[in-house]
Amino acid sequence: MDGHDLNLKKTNKPNSKESRVLITGACGSIGSNLVKRLLSDGHIVCAFDQNEDGLFKLDQRYREEYAENLKLFVGNVRDESRLSKAMENVDVVFHCAALKHVYLSEYNPFEAMQTNIIGTNNVINASIAANVRKVVFTSSDKAVNPSSTMGATKLLGERLITAANNYSGKHTTKFSSVRFGNVLDTNGSVLQIFKEQIKENQPLTITSTDMTRFFITMDQSISLCLYAKDHMIGGEIFIMHMGCCNIIGLAKAISGDKDFKYNIIGQKSGEKSYEELVTESEVPRTVCVDDTYIIIPDTLSIMQHAIRDDYKKSYDKLIKLSRPLRSDESMLTDTEISEMLKTNNLI
Repeated sequence: MDGHDLNLKKTNKPNSKESRVLITGACGSIGSNLVKRLLSDGHIVCAFDQNEDGLFKLDQRYREEYAENLKLFVGNVRDESRLSKAMENVDVVFHCAALKHVYLSEYNPFEAMQTNIIGTNNVINASIAANVRKVVFTSSDKAVNPSSTMGATKLLGERLITAANNYSGKHTTKFSSVRFGNVLDTNGSVLQIFKEQIKENQPLTITSTDMTRFFITMDQSISLCLYAKDHMIGGEIFIMHMGCCNIIGLAKAISGDKDFKYNIIGQKSGEKSYEELVTESEVPRTVCVDDTYIIIPDTLSIMQHAIRDDYKKSYDKLIKLSRPLRSDESMLTDTEISEMLKTNNLI
């Protein structure tokens, strides 16, 4: 159960009955795909984003088919009062809004803190006040032993989400996180950069031939969010089995039959040569369920008795992870990388 999943196939898991769902960052890659999935499953979706043009495009794309089930909210997660208004009668929140680019966050650390930390705390406060049932926070492998501002803000976001289960008081709101690797072919991702460079007949830009990363498909990301929502007790971090590979192997695969030319540009500020999904300290409290790792919070002993009892019933007898997960171990072969991209229609 502790190996990386080499078959990044599309996965589909059932969603629960109709509810009113709010998605922050609804115009981003993850957010917009959640909008699509939840509308198709019959939910009322409140799309919350500061990107007015993005919301307009969501409306153009889905209004005819889904009529009044799509609600549009222009707002910023830094504004708690706006969040509170948007969360009226909401059952579930997927918190996807974030400043996600490592390089930009290094030069704008206070802005990253305002959105990724203060914004997350605002989501927590507004959710509790509105008696939201469940909140799922989308995090990143960059939160694990972070070397960047962005990673540090995501780590604190995870900590805030876990701690929120302690102070919801008489409210019953549950909070959990999902931890992604690099989501293939999302806005600004390395795959999109490579595709554009190939289109322009330019050499591919490689930061380092030693750089490795975890990769997860968009369908897997959405399935993980829905799995967390359906199975959370409160405070867990959910991670899906995912493959990892060398970036230069990915570059070769995306180049296909074309001449493979590349330039080494060096690592940017805040970047690591490898990423981690589960650390050594998290291993003893990480359980394996099918294709999912679930990290039990290290603050479990101070959480409410009811939550501790639920954890014991649900997780005590499950298999534990046996070692940390790093992107420079058990990597995909060149053939497996190509198969991963072909299976998901990315080449």
